[in-house]
Amino acid sequence: MQTFDTSELNFSESAISHFHQMLSERGKGEGVKVGIKEAGCSGYEYTFEFVDEIFDDYLTFEKDGCKIFVDSKSFDFLKGSLIDYVDDGLNKGIKFINPNAKAVCGCGESFTI
Repeated sequence: MQTFDTSELNFSESAISHFHQMLSERGKGEGVKVGIKEAGCSGYEYTFEFVDEIFDDYLTFEKDGCKIFVDSKSFDFLKGSLIDYVDDGLNKGIKFINPNAKAVCGCGESFTI
């Protein structure tokens, strides 16, 4: 069983590869920002966006030359998570294994803390 660092964000190789590909296809940017927002049927949703300008409240994680940014508020909800990229036939996308989530909605798009 894989263990995670509970004080950090953890990334699978496939997630880092996916982020590299997204940035390469876009052709510019400092990295990818991962965060959360209040939304969805369970309370919170994960968000992704490209980062062109780095702000003071961003925490930076770098793996294999890929920079992932997280705002300090979102980090409190994401600390200890594994961010993975799954490619299972028609189902492709980023998957969070978040030890802070108490429940996940049926569609898997939102979660409760």
